[in-house]
Amino acid sequence: MEGLARGDDGVARCAWGDSTPEYRVYHDEEWGRPVGDDVRLFEKLCLEGFQSGLSWLTILRKRGNFRAAFAGFDFAKVAEFGERDVERLLGDAGIIRHRGKIEATINNAQRALEMVEAEGSLARFVWSYDDPTPLAKELKRRGWRFVGPTTVYAFMQAMGLVNDHVAGCDAREPCERERAAFTPPARARNR
Repeated sequence: MEGLARGDDGVARCAWGDSTPEYRVYHDEEWGRPVGDDVRLFEKLCLEGFQSGLSWLTILRKRGNFRAAFAGFDFAKVAEFGERDVERLLGDAGIIRHRGKIEATINNAQRALEMVEAEGSLARFVWSYDDPTPLAKELKRRGWRFVGPTTVYAFMQAMGLVNDHVAGCDAREPCERERAAFTPPARARNR
């Protein structure tokens, strides 16, 4: 089937998911599985922003470094980062040293705190959307940065808001079962 690869382990995967050992693990164990944890959702939104213009594999290989550099993506902690932290992060060769993306992550942590206050949780907010364009537009309206429709769609794919495993991929049905069993946080108030 088009877009499908069968690995030497006999597992049929989306073709990209069989291209490297890191992608295999990510594809089989994470991508497309529904996530309701605010910290994981925040991390993924930030990492998708860092990925902009780069390969996801580059970010995936540096993910542990990003977690260490950004306090495990605990957005309450990241929201308190200041210029000294920005300079520290610009000197950290283990992450992508892009001032705009670093400052966007700190800004987005502050916006995440506001969102939790207004909506109850980040999960409640993102799971109330099924279209990346309105979600990106609303995030931008609320002051988030590096959250265009392409970035937000990649986030939605990865966090299980949509299931884009290709037909015939061995992960497609398990992801669909997990999505069916997943109870999204209660819908956010009407905006």
